[in-house]
Amino acid sequence: QVQLVESGGGLVQPGGSLRLSCAASTSIFNFNRMGWYRPGPGKERELVALINRDGRPNYVESVLGRFTISRDNPKNTLYLQMNSLKPEDTAVYYCNFYGLGIGDYWGQGTQVTVSS
Repeated sequence: QVQLVESGGGLVQPGGSLRLSCAASTSIFNFNRMGWYRPGPGKERELVALINRDGRPNYVESVLGRFTISRDNPKNTLYLQMNSLKPEDTAVYYCNFYGLGIGDYWGQGTQVTVSS
């Protein structure tokens, strides 16, 4: 069983920055894809950013140019750098790791609140 521990959420003013971290209890090298999600209008988790094993990132249009996803394999950690934050970015953010033959795992969630 893989444990994912998130950190880095908090309260920030509009235009501010936060960096989320998701630390895994095992090596992340073999995970096929890792991503960050947040609840959408229907409250189902929607993809915010995704990074593949080869390092290619993908972003939802609303965060393009503001958010950057990255992975640090030696530290077994996934990051989400969030800049130019807007009130509509307020949400609980969840990390997700998927590996073929390894499994599908979620973090516990970290609250991000953007407010003046």
